[in-house]
Amino acid sequence: MNNFFKSSSYRLFWLAAGIIAIVGLTGLNVYLLYQQQSNSVEAARQSKKIHIAEFAGRVRHRFIHPFHGIQTINFKKFAQSYHQTGQFTEPFIETVDKASKDSIFKAIYLIPARSYPCYRRKSILKFNKNKKTFLPADTINSVICDGLRMAKTRMRGLIEGYQFNNKVLFDTHRSMTIALIDLNNRRVVGYLVLPINRSYLINQYIKPKLAEEFGGEESRGITVWLMYWTKQKVLASSNPDVEFSRKKIQYVYQFPDYFDDWRLYASMNESLLATAQNKSFIYNLIILGFAFTFLIGALVFMFITAKREKELSARQSSFLANVTHELKTPLSVIQAAGENLSDGRIQNKNRLKKYGSHIYSEALRLRGMIDKLLSAARTDAGEAFVEPKPCQIDKLLAKYIDDHRQYFRSEGVELDLSIEENIPKIMLDEHSFHTILNNLVSNAIKYSDDNKFLGIYLTYEQKNIILRVKDRGIGMSKKVRKQIFEKFYRGEDLLTARTKGYGLGLAFVKNLVDLNKGAIVVESKKGEGTLFTLRFPALFLEKNEEKRSRSLQSQKIKS
Repeated sequence: MNNFFKSSSYRLFWLAAGIIAIVGLTGLNVYLLYQQQSNSVEAARQSKKIHIAEFAGRVRHRFIHPFHGIQTINFKKFAQSYHQTGQFTEPFIETVDKASKDSIFKAIYLIPARSYPCYRRKSILKFNKNKKTFLPADTINSVICDGLRMAKTRMRGLIEGYQFNNKVLFDTHRSMTIALIDLNNRRVVGYLVLPINRSYLINQYIKPKLAEEFGGEESRGITVWLMYWTKQKVLASSNPDVEFSRKKIQYVYQFPDYFDDWRLYASMNESLLATAQNKSFIYNLIILGFAFTFLIGALVFMFITAKREKELSARQSSFLANVTHELKTPLSVIQAAGENLSDGRIQNKNRLKKYGSHIYSEALRLRGMIDKLLSAARTDAGEAFVEPKPCQIDKLLAKYIDDHRQYFRSEGVELDLSIEENIPKIMLDEHSFHTILNNLVSNAIKYSDDNKFLGIYLTYEQKNIILRVKDRGIGMSKKVRKQIFEKFYRGEDLLTARTKGYGLGLAFVKNLVDLNKGAIVVESKKGEGTLFTLRFPALFLEKNEEKRSRSLQSQKIKS
């Protein structure tokens, strides 16, 4: 036996054991690094896809911007003025005059709703920039007639339930038509037809914007082409030096509700982040090569290094993800309020003041959140960023509902709210509660078809505060329910595929509920809606129970 321990076979055994252990750890570490690299590349590509969609949205806004303010015009008075005097209202002329100076439109034509100039070959009205009024047009071309026919056809199906005083319609890249709507009488009073200056649009707007937004392939890692897909013709490119090839295309974006014949084709290369990940991957392989040389010493070194790297990477990923999601909540509220103000829907001074106060408070909340996160980032990224304190959850819920009633109305949500009286206080971080509720409410609305029902119920049961959020949306299968709280997981149905998201919301909800010493469960059936139940332990149980008992007894006596 002693000879065995001294023999070379003993040393070879431990050498083989060390090599096998190192190979196993190396393989695991290589796999984790590869997964991290793949996730980074995918995240970078997803960011670029969002960038392309935002660019398409800005192109559409470029057409609508010259007519900013048209939503404030009363087209009932417009129609009456023209019928009685043959003149147009001053706000309308001012808006059209401003738009006529924009080079993106060749001209501006006005056709009364009940006029059929294309069939009867009658003249239509054309805006004269010098005289700042509409005069009879000399000719009528097919672009005007096609745009008018398309708009009239569309408006026959839309006018019944339409809520705005104008509707913008596109005839591919040829013309833009604005239907002018008298909301009082629920009718279209006229159409503005604007032939699009395609040369200006492509050469002086889209080409410079593509270069500005996406730059060169080496600096941005992406090349975007504007394609006339039915003719297989490249109209513009963010990098003219890169030749178009279908083999390079990794993403195709269709302009929503306009430019039917045009597409944005994108070729994406690895970003700077992916390049850094590749370098890290190579460096670790070199270290692992040295580990094979040093055997047991390298084994210990790699074990400690891999463990620290994994923990650090996990903390950093979790920190960045939480920061991004936390910041979106107040920004969404500010954006919604700002959109209502910019659209001119709010005219009452008290409501304007309320909106301004709301935006100001959310901005302060956002600033406080940023300060807190920056402070935490200077310490350990793995620390929990919640500060629970005694609070009255029923008041927080009531304030949230009051702040979002306008949003619920705008989304057509049927709200069923029930808050039980004498709810005890709980230990809760207010920012966390706002984020939790905002995610659950947002999901309930997003994942519902036409039946947008939202039920929120707050009760006190068995020394716990119970918050239930219910919808009648698409629901979830048993398979989806098991994974719904996992990061980056999303269902695979058609509505989910059409809805923007990254599969982070419910994962953050679960994490924040846990950090606030609560629990969350989900009940759902496919096609029958979903119910989320949150449970938090109550504070000051004895005092609250005594107060609640007296209140119940008082109610019984009165009844």
